[in-house]
Formats: sequence, structure tokens, C-alpha cells
Amino acid sequence: MAEIVYRDWDRARLDAEVNLRARWPEHAQFIERWARDSAAVRGRRHGLIDLAYGSSPGERLDLFPVPGADRAPVLAFIHGGYWQALDKGHHSDLAPAFVDRGIAFAALNYDLAPKARIGDMIAQVQSALAYLHDHAGRLGLDPARIFVAGHSAGGHLAVSALDRAWPPKRGLPRDLVKGGLSLSGVYDLEPIRLSYHQAVLSLDADEVAAWSPMRALPADAGPLLLAVGGDETNEFRLQQDAFRDAWQAAGLRARIVDLPGRHHFDVVETLADPNHPLHAALVDLIERGELPA
Repeated sequence: MAEIVYRDWDRARLDAEVNLRARWPEHAQFIERWARDSAAVRGRRHGLIDLAYGSSPGERLDLFPVPGADRAPVLAFIHGGYWQALDKGHHSDLAPAFVDRGIAFAALNYDLAPKARIGDMIAQVQSALAYLHDHAGRLGLDPARIFVAGHSAGGHLAVSALDRAWPPKRGLPRDLVKGGLSLSGVYDLEPIRLSYHQAVLSLDADEVAAWSPMRALPADAGPLLLAVGGDETNEFRLQQDAFRDAWQAAGLRARIVDLPGRHHFDVVETLADPNHPLHAALVDLIERGELPA
């Protein structure tokens, strides 16, 4: 009998739960479409591309400001890819739906594994958000209305950015990040450490404890929207429910938006659809600063 490594799963079952590209072999078509549609957006929309928020080549962001606005709220979006792949350039296609609503859109890059540790990525996202705050005046942004969203590994990084303990350490307002969305996020790194991803990420037990939002809940954080596709693997759906419960038990605000019939790749496209309930919930959070009822 195979050894049980996590939940009641052996290694093969765990790998299957977290191997999303194998689960959806059509993933390449989605990624190609994101890249193609995003290039088209960059071709027809005004964007500030490859703004440097740090010295590393990975420390770059793309900003799509609101034309004519001098204090627009901004949504900073963090791409997924299991901390190992993809790029901010895959998600310019999300910008128009927000910019047309008066919300500036920033897509963030960060150094990827194995070059960078997950802790480095958490710090880089903080630096990107600090950059948006500090340069808000010249970028047409409202420094008091910065929000985050992320998909998959980007959801993990978005939740980490919501912790209100880090901004004062950088001389920034405690509530720098007003709220956010984690879409198909990863909240406990232990199954990642036990899976095939360990070959690249090389996590140890202390890092799992420090960098897992489930295991290192903040004392204070802005309101959080959570969403996961109804057709995603058990691990992603179980993690979200457990994290929502833990987040709320810590006295923090969270709300789940259901995405029936969606899987790990097509969930992202809901954010580009102004008529989709998840897009509407996120816009409501940004415009009101509170979770929608």
C-alpha cells in the first residue's frame, strides 16, 4: 500500500490534485489566448509598460491609468504560475473592464523560482504596492485606494499583501492595501512542499509556517473576496473553505463568490467580463471599500 503523505492521499494522488496543467491539458490554449488578447490591449490602450519598482529584472509592473483621472483607485493584479511561470504580460486583457469603470489597473511581475524564494516574492509585491503609493501623484492614482487581486500563486501573494503589519515597517500607512481578491488561491504551502513542486521550490517546514496565509494569519487585514472554480480539484476547493473559516475565526472579513462550472484556467476570464458576478463584486469592493452584501 502506498504511503499516505497528505490528507488521506498518497503522493500520486496529491500530485494529481496540484498538477493543474495535467488536469487541464487545454491550458496552453488559454495561456496563448491571454497573451494574444493582452498584446492587442497594449496595442490599443495607453499603458505605462515595464515601470521599475526595484533593481531586479523581475521587479517591473504595467500600469493602465484612467484617462483624464488624477486620483483613480488602482487594482494591482498578481499573476499565477505556481511561483515558477507566467508573466504580467499575460493579463493586460483584464485592464479594459476596470479602466472603463474608472479603476486603474496594474499588472505586477516578480522574480520566479528557482531564482527567488517565495519570501522574496512576498517582499517584491510589497515593494510594488509601495511604489504605486509613493508615485501615485504622477501616475494619476489615489494612494488611499489601492487594492490587490491575484490568481493561483498570485492569490497567495495577494492575501499576503493584505497583512497590515508590513506597511508601517516601510514607513507607509497601515491600511495601504484597502482590500483584495484571491482567485483560486493557495493558502497552505504544506501540500506544495510534499508534491512534485518541491523539486523547484525547495520549501522547508519553517518557510511553510511563515509563508502560508493559513498558518500565519494576520492580526489585521482589509476585506477579502475569495473565489474558486466549481470544477477545480478537491485541494483547491478544500483549501478555500478552510481558509475562509480560519480568516473569519481570526476576526477578519471575507466573502466567497461561487463560480459554478469554472476551472482553474477559465476562472481568470471572469474578471474581464463586466457582467460577471465576480467582476461586479470586486468593483463593488473597490468603489465602496467594503465587501458587497
